[in-house]
Amino acid sequence: MANLDSLDHALLSALRVDGRAPVAELARTLGVTRTTITRRIDALTDAGVILGFTVRVAERADAAIRAISHLAIEGPYVGETIKMLRGLPEVTALHATNGEWDLIAEITVTKLADVDVVLSAIRNSPGVHRSETSILLRSVLL
Repeated sequence: MANLDSLDHALLSALRVDGRAPVAELARTLGVTRTTITRRIDALTDAGVILGFTVRVAERADAAIRAISHLAIEGPYVGETIKMLRGLPEVTALHATNGEWDLIAEITVTKLADVDVVLSAIRNSPGVHRSETSILLRSVLL
């Protein structure tokens, strides 16, 4: 199932909004039968297009500030830096990437001053030789 048609795309979009939506609701919304939806979900799963279903958790009620920090790491320190970042409770996600930046850390804190504290800890780590951080103002797509 390499080629997705408009129904596949519509189904995937609906599942991104609510991965637990009942098949009957999806069928009604998309104008097809429940059997069609079930078969499409099975086919998309079997083809590896749908990798699984997950729960999205609301942002922490006490966390008002979120930031993304792009980090350039000196080669031999990547593993050590990842281990250190995993130990910071304010780092809520960590991504390895290619290009100019080696790691992207998602930071969640309760006060703006805490962003500075976390960034100081990160920037003072051996191997972190450059960083660029952006405060997230709002999410427009989850």
